Amino acid sequence: MSPTLSTLQRTLRDAAVTREVVIERDAACALPDVVARILPGATWLVIADDTTWRVAGDASQAELKGAGIATAAPIVLPSTPRLKPLAETAQRLAEQIAASNAVPIAVGSGVVNDLVKYAAALCGKPYVCVATAASMDGYAASGAALLQDGFKRTLPCAPPLAVLADLDVLAAAPARMTAWGYGDLAGKAVAGADWLLADALGVEPIAAQPFALVQDHLAGWLAEPERLAARQPDALGNLLGGLLVSGFAMQAHGNSRPASGSDHQFSHLWEMENLQVDGEPAAHGACVGIGCVAMLAMYQWLIAQPISALSSLPAAEAIDHDAEALRQEITAAFGTGELGAAAQQEMQAKRAAGSRAARVRRFVRAWPALRERLSTQLIRADDMQRRLRIVGGASHPRDLGIADAQLAADYRRARLIRRRYTLLDLLEDLGWLDHATSALFEARGFWGAQAGPTTTTSLTNT
Repeated sequence: MSPTLSTLQRTLRDAAVTREVVIERDAACALPDVVARILPGATWLVIADDTTWRVAGDASQAELKGAGIATAAPIVLPSTPRLKPLAETAQRLAEQIAASNAVPIAVGSGVVNDLVKYAAALCGKPYVCVATAASMDGYAASGAALLQDGFKRTLPCAPPLAVLADLDVLAAAPARMTAWGYGDLAGKAVAGADWLLADALGVEPIAAQPFALVQDHLAGWLAEPERLAARQPDALGNLLGGLLVSGFAMQAHGNSRPASGSDHQFSHLWEMENLQVDGEPAAHGACVGIGCVAMLAMYQWLIAQPISALSSLPAAEAIDHDAEALRQEITAAFGTGELGAAAQQEMQAKRAAGSRAARVRRFVRAWPALRERLSTQLIRADDMQRRLRIVGGASHPRDLGIADAQLAADYRRARLIRRRYTLLDLLEDLGWLDHATSALFEARGFWGAQAGPTTTTSLTNT
């Protein structure tokens, strides 16, 4: 058994909800035995989209029926245009699940899984997941990331009772989906750093076990992008295993803090604003990957500042946050509609969590030791960009159609949509956010002048 799968099995023993994980060739053959063990006598309802029905849904249905397991008529959602993570779609699915009186089996990746997960919760049902790509970490996580009233929210719902994945199906998935999974996993580097900051500043203490589940193994999970590019089944199994462990860490912690930081704030911002790539919504993992590199560059900038720069902070510490200026900033960024109103609520909650002056004082005391830890722990931004390029993922903002000016503005806007404290908030507390952002775009520009998987680019001022 690989180290990742061994870690996964140990983690599974402590999972609050998920009871079984199967990652192997012909995993569909194990489905009847798994569902019979976890819910004997239940009727099962396979839910897929057009694509995932062909690659794994039909086989899952056939295995269940062949073993004499009771099944309802499957639900196959359209996959063209790309299925969107809409809360209202999940609500309609919940009505169908309730009418069938069956337990749903989500066959698919990110959107299908989140839709079924939330739909199952709405009608008081558990569910099982058959993963069809190593494309994201939400398979084993509590909560579903869905668009509700135009705002990307993590809606409360339980993780699956079991997760199954066929290695051959993972290997046959489009390469871009594996790249999305790698990007989603890469973001954990930033999530860990952001949590270290929040802990040091007294905002949100680290929960040792969920933190360690992700951070102690992350370097190994990200170490071999070349094998993923070659679609080696065991490498794909390790990638999915890492994503599942991240999901279990969120499951254990009760929210997404172990696996989501400022990297995800960029992603959620772009997804809420319906960022399009080639006429389709930009993929979550692609957005996270770019957000990850953007924030690794920002961490490198902060680490590069001399300790003597802290001497300028007493003046910044004495300045209270201007509530009216913040309100105007949010209105300018998002307007006065539902998106703007939700951002106002998130920032009010963040501001109510503690005083800026106290955070700045704590930062001054904690930064020398924290700086050393982050210097040794974080992957360099240009190295992460190189790895994303190897796996065939978006590695430059312009791969997603994001121009320098938009990305520069989004360093400010991304912090406004979540109450979670991250490096973006720290830099704003210090009065350094605009200066730091400008520094990243000076000289030759951000990540060089070209985009694309075959270019060689470099970060400046890092």
